[in-house]
Amino acid sequence: MHRRIAIFALLVAIVSTAAAQNDSILVNGRDTIAYSYTPITFPNAATQPAPKPKSEAWQKIVRYFTESARDKSFEKKVDFTFIPGIYYSNSTSAGLALVAAGLYRLDRENRTLPASDFSIYATVSLTGFYRVGVKGNNIFRNDRRRITYDAEFYSQPTKFWGLGYDAARRGDYVRYNGSRCSADIRYLERIAKGLYIGVGADFDYLYSRKVRNDEGDYDRFLGRLGGEKPSYYALGASLFVEFDTRDFIPNPARGVYISLQGKIRPKGTSDIGRTTYYGRLVVDYYQRLWRGAILALDLRGEFNSNGTPWTLYASLGGSHNMRGYYDGRYSDLCAVTLQAELRQRIYKRLGGVVWGGAGNCFSYDNFAWRNTLPTYGVGLRFELKRRVNIRLDYGFGGKDSRGKLIHGAVFSVNEAF
Repeated sequence: MHRRIAIFALLVAIVSTAAAQNDSILVNGRDTIAYSYTPITFPNAATQPAPKPKSEAWQKIVRYFTESARDKSFEKKVDFTFIPGIYYSNSTSAGLALVAAGLYRLDRENRTLPASDFSIYATVSLTGFYRVGVKGNNIFRNDRRRITYDAEFYSQPTKFWGLGYDAARRGDYVRYNGSRCSADIRYLERIAKGLYIGVGADFDYLYSRKVRNDEGDYDRFLGRLGGEKPSYYALGASLFVEFDTRDFIPNPARGVYISLQGKIRPKGTSDIGRTTYYGRLVVDYYQRLWRGAILALDLRGEFNSNGTPWTLYASLGGSHNMRGYYDGRYSDLCAVTLQAELRQRIYKRLGGVVWGGAGNCFSYDNFAWRNTLPTYGVGLRFELKRRVNIRLDYGFGGKDSRGKLIHGAVFSVNEAF
């Protein structure tokens, strides 16, 4: 009797223990293997993830450009950003542009040094103009050495007034197609605080041809060259002495930059037919005035020796000096310009500028103060990368012989000076 009671109690204990186990563990009396059971669930509206809002793509774009304004060159090997856009220029008409900018550091230990930078750009316009190029500044450890470079190729239907002040002041111009390939590289070594010496090499080739549906313009163009060839190429070698205390080369907020360049273009490295010489002086000054405001001053002079071909003349106009004038309209052996610009941050990455200045283009035997031309204008800035801007400027100049005001727009990367 006691034996039967003990067996019954043992069976009750076994059944109770099995019932206390997790419901997902089942044992069939006929089986010897325990298995895990997971219930099958069917998706429904309650379990599906919420659909992404339609504005998420736009928010990603906003976050991309918001983050791009922060200097990540200490975190990444290359901090890279690009932006597409539309633009207008008086010399190229309306078009599309793609600009990419990058910052990087070869010396991440010295946080007082400016970052190295580069810009890549490509533009195309309704007139058939297109341009591709790259430029940048490579700063080595402790800023003991620098390499700067600038290379581009462009092709465009362009205007030509002639050589010298009197020809440019006339409203009469002819057209031709010009293709230009240029490259400039410089190596600088620091010999004292802020003082550098260096060497450089550059190549320039301009090829001219008729425009489509030409009605004698090309013949008139050749006639205005005064016997010079329509196309030239030249290779030059330069020596540099520079004093530079700028805090950031593409967009300085403070400091002084003085550059003296002497260049020779040997007869055997060009089709000019003789050795020619070139000199250039640049003096820039930058100073903070009040919150978000910077005053920038620029004085520069270019001087070519007699016998230099028209393709290598100093000129006024374009994206850097005397904005508002058609690029190359005023050209001669020499040019001197003085400009002052006030740069003001308006809101976050948006800024504006106003500028004024004057310039004179001349040869050695016909300089005249009365031929000095004015320049003034306004512009907008958008900070593509940390202190790397894309800009749209609208400049005004003097009047031509018919009393017509000269003016025009410029779209470019980085500041004019």
